[in-house]
Amino acid sequence: MLWENIILALREIRRNVLRSALTVLGIVIGVAAVITMVTLGQGATAKVTSDISSMGSNLMDIRPGQMRHGPGGASSDANPFKGADVTAIQREISSLLAVAPMASQMSQAIYGSANRSTRILGTTSDYLTVRDWPLAMGRAFTEGETRSGKAVCILGETVSKELFGGQGPIGATIRLGKVSCKVVGVLAPKGQNSFGTDQDDLVIIPLRTLQRRMVGNTDVASISVSVKDGISTKEAQAEIERLLRERRRIPPGKDDNFTVRDMQEIVSMLTSTTRVLTALLSAVAAVSLLVGGIGIMNIMLVSVTERTREIGTRLAIGALERDVLMQFLIEAVVLSSFGGVCGILLGLGAAGGGARLLGVPFVFQTAIVMTAFAFSAAVGVIFGYFPARKAARMDPIQALRYE
Repeated sequence: MLWENIILALREIRRNVLRSALTVLGIVIGVAAVITMVTLGQGATAKVTSDISSMGSNLMDIRPGQMRHGPGGASSDANPFKGADVTAIQREISSLLAVAPMASQMSQAIYGSANRSTRILGTTSDYLTVRDWPLAMGRAFTEGETRSGKAVCILGETVSKELFGGQGPIGATIRLGKVSCKVVGVLAPKGQNSFGTDQDDLVIIPLRTLQRRMVGNTDVASISVSVKDGISTKEAQAEIERLLRERRRIPPGKDDNFTVRDMQEIVSMLTSTTRVLTALLSAVAAVSLLVGGIGIMNIMLVSVTERTREIGTRLAIGALERDVLMQFLIEAVVLSSFGGVCGILLGLGAAGGGARLLGVPFVFQTAIVMTAFAFSAAVGVIFGYFPARKAARMDPIQALRYE
């Protein structure tokens, strides 16, 4: 009986192809919009998580000044760190795997006739450990080069390609402003982060080299630290804050004049934000499913009116009310399910194109596809029930008399 009703439903849909197509258009758009929004939202979340993770595992960033909301970052109304602060953190915080002091300056990198304006980052070899950044070729700084401030450098991939093209830069001497330095390594490529910044557009030199020969001071702009595996970043953060408050002579009750940011907290915050936005956009997109359901109910009411004599004939020759109810209900479900399948295909296609356009990974989720299909079928049941019940409760005599 069920199969017969499905055959009848398909025959009726085929008889009015254009009307049926326009009826399910709302379902198609609603399902496609929901799948597109959720898939792109999951891709954005995965992209943000990957970018933050690429900065290093168990990473914390320490900066002078209180953190301001917005892109400005930490305020500059506090004294910068000094080398002694870095030494104290390395000596007294045993839970840290690596500590990398940093300072930077924009400068021109020159080799022969090629040049590029780039960021010059002064730090130590621990920076590669903290950022979990391997070398594509060459080596890191030696302890002696770091301590003496020797003029050596490690190039990011973008700078290496700009200055040397396809040639190997190891051993070559380049100029950074007025300072000549020897290339000892090239970083493995990392590409752009979520904010569109090219992470490979930099040159790394020993911190002491930058301080002595480029900026002319001993300031440390920030300190990045990596916490050992198995140790809570919360505990390490508390120890660092206690030590820095003591070293910067901050009395009890006064706010810190520095900021310790746990990157895991930033990941959680950004992930939560993208999920909320995805849910909001999906809810807005789901409204079209409601519109599609109303369209199905409307067209089914029209169909019941058009087929009044057919319904009367079926009831007169012995069909039960539940048979008529099932016939029209299945027709509504078939319509909405067909719209759901078309919406899924359209949504996955749109999500794939959007992911390539936005530069985020395509995250296929079986759960959202199955949920969207089940929801579209449920729309057919809910909005098809009233027209089906109206057909089932017809008086056969009155239905046969209908003109």
